[in-house]
Amino acid sequence: METARKILITGGAGFIGSHVVRLFVNSYPNYTIFNLDTLTYAGNLENLRDVESKPNYQFLKADITDAAALEDFFAKYGFDGVIHLAAESHVDRSIHGPTQFAQTNVIGTVNLLNVAKNYWAHNPAVNGVKNRFYHVSTDEVYGSLGDEGLFTEETPYDPRSPYSASKASSDHFVRAFYHTYKLPVVISNCSNNYGSYHFPEKLIPLAIHNIKNNFPIPVYGKGENVRDWLFVEDHARAIDVIFHKGVNGETYNIGGHNEWKNIDLIYLLCKIMDTKLGRPEGTSAKLIAFVKDRAGHDLRYAINSSKLQRELGWVPSLQFEEGLEKTVEWYLSNQDWLHHVTSGDYLKYYETQYHQR
Repeated sequence: METARKILITGGAGFIGSHVVRLFVNSYPNYTIFNLDTLTYAGNLENLRDVESKPNYQFLKADITDAAALEDFFAKYGFDGVIHLAAESHVDRSIHGPTQFAQTNVIGTVNLLNVAKNYWAHNPAVNGVKNRFYHVSTDEVYGSLGDEGLFTEETPYDPRSPYSASKASSDHFVRAFYHTYKLPVVISNCSNNYGSYHFPEKLIPLAIHNIKNNFPIPVYGKGENVRDWLFVEDHARAIDVIFHKGVNGETYNIGGHNEWKNIDLIYLLCKIMDTKLGRPEGTSAKLIAFVKDRAGHDLRYAINSSKLQRELGWVPSLQFEEGLEKTVEWYLSNQDWLHHVTSGDYLKYYETQYHQR
């Protein structure tokens, strides 16, 4: 049996975070997994109904900008590991309100680093294991690529949006704490994720929702922007591997090796949706509506994850077409979830069913 550990996962009620929480709770019964989340619009406990009653899972409601709350939780529970996913992540929202992104993504991360540093300075091997701070970041910190090339761990930072600038800053603070204070850290930068439990403001879940309801599918510009798509369950597996086997001070890029132009992705999604909904092929594509391009819209992202594959043995498990079909099937089979998370009904449920412990 694996060594008993107490792992704090921040942002564990969000899209990627909930998949990481689920994987750790189910894979490591001797770990206690603490999910710390402030439950903003995109983070909700509806995503974790299937593990909320497990004996090795506990939810903590708090905001990472509240340093005093973080100190209290470290003192009370004695975390020996942190997997930090809590972040504001929607580029459009960052353009309209950059201050919140600086508060959460920068100040919140510094708070968490400070608290972990101070607690672990007096508890260098909590629960008999070496401590670890794992910071999960994005490929958007690297800026934009041309028609060729891939982002590597050595690519210079060149953020183009308030969101990516806030994540780049948080990455720099994590590395600074490693070099200045010897805090045991690892960082990963991932490409665009897709899969179940994704709040429907992002491209794929929004398109699925709109096609289902015969609403227009908004596509920026001409849809020429290219993204590398990573199945969220593959990302969670990569996080598991990096947390347990990664080398302190190192950065690992996580990519799906699935580059698609936005417009080609939408056409593929329309084709899948027509099949699943029993519509004549080409019906959903008529809903495509080109809209004014986003300010500072990066042309292309693509990740080289060969370091992660070579050194830690991780590889993506699905081709994009297969993963996209699974994603569509999940959303069509979970319309109640979609209604709950967009209407706020889950908040009413948890106000009566869930209390901070």
